[in-house]
Amino acid sequence: MKNKRLLLSIIACMAIIFSVVTIQPSDSKAQTNSHDPVIFIHGAGGNSSNFNSIKNYLKAQGWSDNELYAIEMVDKSGNSLNNARQLAPYVDEVLKKTGKSKVDIIGHSAGGINTLTYILLNGGGSKVNDVVTLGSPNKFVTSKAPVGTDPTRKIRYTSIYSTNDYVVPTSLSILQGAKNVQISGVDHVGMLWNSKVNELIKEGLNGGGTNTN
Repeated sequence: MKNKRLLLSIIACMAIIFSVVTIQPSDSKAQTNSHDPVIFIHGAGGNSSNFNSIKNYLKAQGWSDNELYAIEMVDKSGNSLNNARQLAPYVDEVLKKTGKSKVDIIGHSAGGINTLTYILLNGGGSKVNDVVTLGSPNKFVTSKAPVGTDPTRKIRYTSIYSTNDYVVPTSLSILQGAKNVQISGVDHVGMLWNSKVNELIKEGLNGGGTNTN
């Protein structure tokens, strides 16, 4: 009888230990998987669905649906002044919804210069952590990566551009102070569906960008 009670006690202890071991990693994962909300900004003539492939990739890497937001620009011409004005309240809405203080932004083509304009002219200097631009003519707005207005932290940038982009010359994409990454074999639109670009985006969103300005 004693042996039976001892066996039951051992089994109960093992069950408790097993439950602790199995529950804790999931709790830890929930804590570490929290990201800044990511806003995707399409280029001239594009639309929010352009980022479906990148969104699916990021979800597979641990981002959740409620951390990924693709804005649909009313002005499809890519006009950075108009689009930055539309972006400003959209960012505020995302921050309110998620309870975060800052967003990350991915801008393709004109979406990149919309982002820079928002940061420089429309109050985005204190609301952005990481920026990744894809084939963006950044120098149409500035040649230097804006540091932002947060005295405790500069905005980090990753500018990705391709030698096979025949829409935006690589020289326009280079931002002084940013992490500038030149790739090849991918055209302007192809950057939205490229595995190498996806990896660079993930790195940029995880603090891999720079700002030496």
